[in-house]
Amino acid sequence: MSSDYLPATTESIAQALEAPTRPESISILYRVLQNPSSAPDALRIKEQAITNLTDLLTQEKKAEELRLLLTQLRPFFSLIPKAKTAKIVRSIIDAVAKIPGTSALQISLCREMVEWTRLEKRTFLRQRVEARLAALLMEEKEYSEALSLLSGLIKEVRRLDDKLLLVDIDLLESKLHFSLRNLPKAKASLTAARTAANAIYVPPAQQGMIDLQSGILHAEEKDYKTAYSYFFEAFEAFNALEDPRAVFSLKYMLLCKIMVNQADDVASIISSKAGLNYLGPDLDAMKAVADAYAKRSLKFFETALRDYKTQLEDDPIVHRHLSSLYDTLLEQNLCRLIEPYSRVEINHVANMIELPVEHVEKKLSQMILDKKFAGTLDQGAGCLIIFEDPKTDKMFPAALETISNMGKVVDSLYVRSARIMA
Repeated sequence: MSSDYLPATTESIAQALEAPTRPESISILYRVLQNPSSAPDALRIKEQAITNLTDLLTQEKKAEELRLLLTQLRPFFSLIPKAKTAKIVRSIIDAVAKIPGTSALQISLCREMVEWTRLEKRTFLRQRVEARLAALLMEEKEYSEALSLLSGLIKEVRRLDDKLLLVDIDLLESKLHFSLRNLPKAKASLTAARTAANAIYVPPAQQGMIDLQSGILHAEEKDYKTAYSYFFEAFEAFNALEDPRAVFSLKYMLLCKIMVNQADDVASIISSKAGLNYLGPDLDAMKAVADAYAKRSLKFFETALRDYKTQLEDDPIVHRHLSSLYDTLLEQNLCRLIEPYSRVEINHVANMIELPVEHVEKKLSQMILDKKFAGTLDQGAGCLIIFEDPKTDKMFPAALETISNMGKVVDSLYVRSARIMA
């Protein structure tokens, strides 16, 4: 960065944009920002220079320089309106977020900006940076610190009645409670977000996030039909905005179809006009799972989980539901295989189902304990012994019914005798 400055004019901006290399463009823009002029036109040109410089540093993946830029701009922020300051600060933090592997830097940057906004008494900006910090802490699984930060922030924002920010914070709190597996509080926070959203105009992207979170919570309660409706609403909102989150909504829609035993619908949804726009590993993964489920094949199911590990196992929402689906499928297959036998070798069952013996033995013992069928494992002989279903003796229900009827007769006679005596 050169020590001499350039005039804050449109010609200087044009010179920066026409420079042959990005480093030269960055150098020119820094020199424009060094201009000491505080005239309205100069301030407007500097704002444009900051926008261009932020874009170039992001393309060069210079996250640390973006952080330093935000520190260097603090004197400039005292010359422009607070709303413009908030816009610039948030755009630079967003730019850092676009650079991979900068989570720790983003958290550090947000902490710095929170301290600065407290000193400068910029409440509006501080609240938004604190909300961003809480989201970053949640991503890093610092749940206790994020929850503590949000608790204080919600009380403050409710007093100010900033409903748009309140929707964001309530939604974030719902996600945080869901990550902590506290479903009642997650639903309560989501209800609060919906209540606040009903009182104001909510941008489509934010409404899409509310619908997406609603779908996730309904899916967690096994209400997959309602969850599908919410995921569909979220998908339509994100699809209209060409938001990359649309593919996640579509992925969860397909998951719901599989969970309600409608795996055949997955192929038709993927081949629809909207689905064709998002062809890729995520949809391929769900199609592989749907095919495995339609064929009731655990081997194909495990192959899909192995081939699409990033899309299935690394996504906590999908992984949780597929684990439940896998267990159900495994139990159904085992029950079907052992049904003809009264005694069968575990090795034989494992070979038929094409799974490791240890895995099958563990699952069979769990099913016996859960009373999915009556039987016992003879580990010495390596066999599973299946007991016959005990025949229900009809005498006991009949005896209970007779005693019950006799009780009614006695009660009736007692009431009548009481009336006669009176």
